[in-house]
Amino acid sequence: MAPAADAWRQDALCAETDPEAFFPEKGGSTREAKRVCTGCAVRVECLESALTNDERFGIWGGLSERERRRLRLQRRDSISA
Repeated sequence: MAPAADAWRQDALCAETDPEAFFPEKGGSTREAKRVCTGCAVRVECLESALTNDERFGIWGGLSERERRRLRLQRRDSISA
């Protein structure tokens, strides 16, 4: 990946917090990670990167893997409709 493509990571609030919050154990709370994402200036870039790179684990752009999967399906359905 080109360095400019993930330059947004330098401004990500999660870089200043405990990474464990963004990768909770199965059934663990995602509340703290999502709270951090809410105030993050690069939330959209983070989410788009996770969708593009098919991230399977963790909270990215304020969404869990399940929520990202649902978003991908919605986008695919709206394109094919």
